[in-house]
Amino acid sequence: MSENNKNVGIIKIILSILSSFIGIQSDKNRVRDFKSNNAKSFIIIGLIMTFLLVLILYFSVILIL
Repeated sequence: MSENNKNVGIIKIILSILSSFIGIQSDKNRVRDFKSNNAKSFIIIGLIMTFLLVLILYFSVILIL
């Protein structure tokens, strides 16, 4: 399998998205992510994780107040 057609697993996608949320993703991982051919997976999982983050923050504020 060539480097350009390399599939990234679901765990690596989640870790990449979590790293990008806090801005600490390494250049090596960023290049790996952009070379993978599954942008749709990154977008879908990123949207789901963003929605979950907003829900967690919302309910945390409701609980505190």
